[in-house]
Amino acid sequence: MGERALFDQIGEIIRGSTPPRLGHPHIHVRHNGVKAWFGDPAPQREHYEAQIIPAALTPGAHHHAIEIGFHAEHPAEPDNQAALTHLLTTEPTWRADLGDEPRTGAFLGRTTWRRISETWPDADLTGPDIPFEIGVRLVDYIRALEPHRKRV
Repeated sequence: MGERALFDQIGEIIRGSTPPRLGHPHIHVRHNGVKAWFGDPAPQREHYEAQIIPAALTPGAHHHAIEIGFHAEHPAEPDNQAALTHLLTTEPTWRADLGDEPRTGAFLGRTTWRRISETWPDADLTGPDIPFEIGVRLVDYIRALEPHRKRV
């Protein structure tokens, strides 16, 4: 299976597994990843993503890694930090659902963006269960974070 097909499958898992109460997920599949967001159909600066990243960005990786989680990618760093800070106010709640794996802070490879994500070093992208494993884990992030993401 090619990487584009892998992320197409993950997109379908997101569509089929996202709780209806969160709204309709918008999905954008690329050759190296998939993004999901809610609300406005235009791509959003705050979104959920699973993507292949270079090994150099992940301790312990030799070939590549999969990153799964939430990203804030606004043009201005203070907006990204505000999005992360807001989610950190509810960390005990979402951490109970996501566990210790998620790391928070600067985006991998771009320090002005922010993330709550985990990496899977050298994940076997050819395994028959990998689309399901990545898709379900990304939906875990959606379920845990999206109810807390909206700022009033």
